[in-house]
Amino acid sequence: MRAALTRLTLTDFRSYARGELALTGGAVFLFGPNGAGKTNLLEAVSFLAPGRGLRGAAATEVGRREPGEGEGEGRPWAVAAVLSDADGETRVGTGAEPDTARRRVRIEGEPVPPGRLSDLVRLVWLTPQQDRLFLEGGSERRRFLDRLVFADQPRHAAAVSAYEKAIRERTRLLTDGPNDPEWLNALEAQAAEAGAVLATARHKTLTALQAEIDARSERPFPQAGLSLSEDWHSEGSGERLREALARGRARDAAAGRALSGPHRTDLLVNLREKDRPAAEGSTGEQKALVLNLVLAQAARLARDPEAPAPILLLDEVAAHLDPARRAALFDEITALGLQTFLTGTDRSLFEGLFGRGQGVRVEGGALEPENG
Repeated sequence: MRAALTRLTLTDFRSYARGELALTGGAVFLFGPNGAGKTNLLEAVSFLAPGRGLRGAAATEVGRREPGEGEGEGRPWAVAAVLSDADGETRVGTGAEPDTARRRVRIEGEPVPPGRLSDLVRLVWLTPQQDRLFLEGGSERRRFLDRLVFADQPRHAAAVSAYEKAIRERTRLLTDGPNDPEWLNALEAQAAEAGAVLATARHKTLTALQAEIDARSERPFPQAGLSLSEDWHSEGSGERLREALARGRARDAAAGRALSGPHRTDLLVNLREKDRPAAEGSTGEQKALVLNLVLAQAARLARDPEAPAPILLLDEVAAHLDPARRAALFDEITALGLQTFLTGTDRSLFEGLFGRGQGVRVEGGALEPENG
């Protein structure tokens, strides 16, 4: 048995003063009115991985607030969970104290760096904000791609952080001075090394994801053709990037930002059936296409016996699928045995999971398990 969440406890997190949920390890469908706290619960689960969670919130932003209290005035908060597998249980917790910008993580009561969470939990999520993925700028698609890469290769986050830090420092020197060539050389070398690593990780994940999508042609989801707008991953790309940064100093100083590098790479997605960019597809096609990317990545990760089984967080997804695709989604997560959290306002949306999943009514800050 792969590890799955079997208990979740929220304390002063968003709309929850206290929330507790016993879990069966399979699909969980959360239903209730808008504003009841369904997405808040998904966000709490997302904090069981390194990073800022599915909303990109800082630790100071998620503590429960009373009416009239401003942002940053929230209470100390905590999210605790029990992960269970054939060997027993592991207790994991994270949270923040008042006025603490960073959250703390504990495994079996011992403080650990947040990165250790990726040894236990891998998360893949889809939110309504990602419905416009193909209509937004390239930065949104890069973030989406990097989240998929991170679920596959947790060390990717360190390479992204190192690259972004070196680029920021280089930009600061170019715009504010001092214009020290040796310092710039060192920063560009650091950026080139980290940039080549992160670009290679992106390419590796994208190649594997394309193969998975190609193998899923019988499913009723749009098929995607995936590529990257720039090649910073091939042999010698690190040296090419270093040279490009060195040549572009004057241009980048005038622009106030680096105009070359993997931080500008775009994820290109085509609708295979229509041989045109995904942005030209219908709203329904775009939503189903993004879902298929997420499912393909989850299916890949689920087959890796050496990695934690992925947990899927699907916010308001079922309502936007036609009956055939909704049934296919439920069948797939059931067949893969993936622990999946889904949300929706109407319980009837999850009829295909009755008897196969765990229903929870969310209302008024309370979690009420129901029989499917």
